[in-house]
Amino acid sequence: MLTSLNTWDSVLNAARTLRHRLHTHPELGWNEHKTSAVIRAELDSLGISWRSVAGTGTLATLAPDAGGTHIALRGDIDGLPIREKTGLDYASDVEGCMHACGHDGHTAALWATGAWLKQFESELAGPVTLLFQPAEEGGHGAAALIREGALDGIDCIYGWHNWPAISFGKIVCPDGLIMCGNGTFEITVTGRGGHASQPELCADPVLAASAIHVNLQQVVSRRLPPQKPAVLSVTSIEAKSAPTIIPDRAVLGGSIRVPDAATRALLNGAIDEVATKTAQAYGVQCEVVHRPRYEATINHAEPANRIREAWSADHGADAFDYEFPLPAMASEDFSDYLREIPGAFALIGADDGPDHRQNLHNTHYDFNDRLIEPVVQLYSRLAGVTPPLRTNP
Repeated sequence: MLTSLNTWDSVLNAARTLRHRLHTHPELGWNEHKTSAVIRAELDSLGISWRSVAGTGTLATLAPDAGGTHIALRGDIDGLPIREKTGLDYASDVEGCMHACGHDGHTAALWATGAWLKQFESELAGPVTLLFQPAEEGGHGAAALIREGALDGIDCIYGWHNWPAISFGKIVCPDGLIMCGNGTFEITVTGRGGHASQPELCADPVLAASAIHVNLQQVVSRRLPPQKPAVLSVTSIEAKSAPTIIPDRAVLGGSIRVPDAATRALLNGAIDEVATKTAQAYGVQCEVVHRPRYEATINHAEPANRIREAWSADHGADAFDYEFPLPAMASEDFSDYLREIPGAFALIGADDGPDHRQNLHNTHYDFNDRLIEPVVQLYSRLAGVTPPLRTNP
């Protein structure tokens, strides 16, 4: 891209260009080969050494021999299996795949941080590792990187996510729980199909699946205290058939969101109980399969406070969204890092108007490029480098 990035504006302009380039060519988790190649080439152009980890992951380290605290800054790189409908000049050219969660922006901001900090490498008190992580979207990328030693020698890790439901310039970074854990389930209901005109000869799995769905919706409201944040959603029912045929089978799919392991166990147990006993009442069989995904994201107090202090240094003491409902019910595999070493994760507001209010994972979503500058400022301060005065109005 650009090798002479010696001014703040040149770094930001190059990062925006990189972001649009990545947006045009998204790749799904564990297939980010072209994305990784671009990242590594841009690191090479800056003279920043790197190593591959877990295939498409990349670890780049500045001031590796500095004696102070070794921090890691994380950006995720994968896209989603969604067909883009933004109509942007730089929209995805990959059918059925887009950056609908802003990982292109997270990657560009992390690269820009490296470009800026490279100029101050000799002044860094401790090593700074840039962690470009694959497969955040359900692929357990963080866990794979941890297994391959990505956190070895690192004392503290920081991460963030753009958030369209928060006003631009505002941040959410509490001590403790910030995002829930999640899991999915699949319930297969097996009955006895037949002709629609003779339901008495059948054991109807569609009727039973419908009853299971309704009964599951009462689990959170009747088995958990209202102070406990949790979600149980049935998101699909499949029972392929024809208008005159009762099928043999119906399959329900769904998701849970939980703040802790105890709540996960309670919900999974309730799903088993409700599904099995409802199926029994309707004269059919059922099988329940649970797939755990990510645990809750729980910030460590001191690193979270460092993020808040760094953010307020550039944005003022009123730049915190105290009205945002916590925890966010979405999930993040950054939680795996926080279970291993100290660190903190922040949600940073993207909403500066209609173009940046689209929900994440939406066909019309686009990352707000204005976020790159404040994030580079934040990451620079966490690394001990004071950034220029804020130029992003």
